[in-house]
Amino acid sequence: MVTDPNVLVGTKFSDDAGVYKLNDETALVATVDFFTPIVDEPGAFGRIAAANALSDVYAMGGRPLFAMNVVGFPRDQLSMDVLAQILAGGCEKADEAGICIIGGHTIDDPEPKYGLAVVGTVHPDRVVRNVGARPGDRLFLTKPLGSGIITTAIKRGLASAQLTERVIALMATLNKAAGEAMLAIPPNAATDVTGFGLLGHLWEMVSGSGVGAIVRVDRVPVVAEAWELASRDVVPGGTRRNLAHLGDKVIWGAGVDEIDRLVLSDAQTSGGLLVAVPPARAVEFHEALVRLGTLAAAEIGTVVDGDRIVVEKSSP
Repeated sequence: MVTDPNVLVGTKFSDDAGVYKLNDETALVATVDFFTPIVDEPGAFGRIAAANALSDVYAMGGRPLFAMNVVGFPRDQLSMDVLAQILAGGCEKADEAGICIIGGHTIDDPEPKYGLAVVGTVHPDRVVRNVGARPGDRLFLTKPLGSGIITTAIKRGLASAQLTERVIALMATLNKAAGEAMLAIPPNAATDVTGFGLLGHLWEMVSGSGVGAIVRVDRVPVVAEAWELASRDVVPGGTRRNLAHLGDKVIWGAGVDEIDRLVLSDAQTSGGLLVAVPPARAVEFHEALVRLGTLAAAEIGTVVDGDRIVVEKSSP
């Protein structure tokens, strides 16, 4: 059990990063995230992995300060030029975030792995948790879903070069703009949508907050090709596990079919922010997302009293 009073956010809930108070004006936000390649191009892998790690700090309402590389690499099996390209991709995203990568650690590993340990800052009174959502809050999503399904299609040779390029760009996009939009509100809760899918991360938010939610399928932004690929059973195992894990946590409304359920459960890499905004600030938040150019600025549902997620679909 953590007893240090300066630990503002630890492991009690499924928060995206830890937060440690330094003084009345400053707290540190710290996270680490790394994974194996999900695309073939080394530089793209580096960009995606770095954007994914930085996202945790943005989701907490923080600003990244610096980062360190975390690397596993098979030095006897791949050229060191491949590693250089991965690291260059990560450095590109760090530059875009306005921070430096100041070191790191590498081990010899049969399978490549890359990511970042990121440290940021946040005011102790303005930490955004993934708990705290209240009935009436509007739910916003800042990137379209579908990256898990589409990267599976890439691995199976079923994705066009154009689609591959688009989904790489989506995953490599920083959540910096979405994080900036949150700073002026502030939201009651936020998290980034990654491996547990939209509904899995929403469940962490509402269950930890003691509330329920309504999600409108028709309002959820999705990369168009993901629907058709899912209908052809091009679906990663993690997505199916996510859906199975939801069990009785979700009430599926009339017309919500298996494809809808899979897409809303799709395991994302470097997805957008899911943000619960007080209703009086919803229009302002939406306008900020649009002005700052996030990939999506979709109001996808509402926080309600209850203990379930209700997924609804409009009639044709």
